[in-house]
Amino acid sequence: MRKQINILSLFSGCGGFDLGFEQVGDYKTIWANDFKHEACVTFRNHFGDVIVEGDIEQIDPYKDQSIPDCDIILGGFPCQDFSIIWKQPGLHGERGNLYKSFLRFVDAKKPKAFVAENVKGLLTANGKKAIKQIIEDFENISPGYVVIPHLYNFADYGVPEFRERLLIVGIRCDLGFDFKHPKPTHGVGDGLIPYITVGEAFKCVEDVPYNNELIRCTPRTQKIISLIPEGGNFTSIPEDSPYYVKGMISHVYRRVHLGEPSKTIIAAGGGGTWGYHYPENRPLTNRERARIQAFPDDFIFYGNTTEVRRQIGNAVPPVGVHELAKTLKPLFYGEYEKINLVAKFNELKNMPFEKRYSLFTKDL
Repeated sequence: MRKQINILSLFSGCGGFDLGFEQVGDYKTIWANDFKHEACVTFRNHFGDVIVEGDIEQIDPYKDQSIPDCDIILGGFPCQDFSIIWKQPGLHGERGNLYKSFLRFVDAKKPKAFVAENVKGLLTANGKKAIKQIIEDFENISPGYVVIPHLYNFADYGVPEFRERLLIVGIRCDLGFDFKHPKPTHGVGDGLIPYITVGEAFKCVEDVPYNNELIRCTPRTQKIISLIPEGGNFTSIPEDSPYYVKGMISHVYRRVHLGEPSKTIIAAGGGGTWGYHYPENRPLTNRERARIQAFPDDFIFYGNTTEVRRQIGNAVPPVGVHELAKTLKPLFYGEYEKINLVAKFNELKNMPFEKRYSLFTKDL
């Protein structure tokens, strides 16, 4: 029997990140933290009583003996201050500096690797100063971490959703593991599996008994939705229509297209951002949203409809990180040919940032 790979999970939410790693085998979350009660209830019901509910800034990983050592740290520090949907104050926002709590845990536990998840907007926040600062801060943790960011579109990895997220992988440089982000498995082209569509994701979804309640919808909202074609949004409604709405983002009254992956499912729901069905003129149920986020049907979310919506919208799609979890496995079992990672660490650290930035954004 192979050794268990122990995960320490931060900003855990309902546990999508953890589930994705555990689904590929050998990984096990042994400690987690989040401050949202309902998310902690969901997490606890699926991963056991390993999650600590509370403010991460009040937890001291250097002194708290109840926090175990681990092989890898996973977490998605809050993204709102970096998201292009909002005002993007970046590191200057109320929650932008919470990544420093992630730093403290990495510094205290010295895992072999860490993976930090965030929105695409982190790449440009504060005129690129935010991503530069975050990379430097992780690199400076002794004995040094080779930090390799990469923008994933989870549709390229088997999720029925075009969802772009930045994954920042750090490898402890004394281990000599030459990590490279996994190549896409799905898409258009030779050797790729076709994208998973919403139509495929929704097969027999009406039979799922959990988190599948219909969402209340006013007659006016139903009429607005009826005027929008498959895959369309509020821009499909003529400005002279009595049902015209002025939306600020493309999510407003966005209907799914059954023949394509969904556009990004978000945590918000107000102002027409819930996500809408086709051909039925109604909001998506939370189970339909969970299917789009590639959660299995036996993963039950706890809380009221709004809290469940937030848990699903904030989650990392489990299937989307399968290839990453597999790629990292050899590190924990010593099944790799070591390289001089210190040399690579020094090369990247001394590289002009604009050149380095171009390396992890060259496919954008």
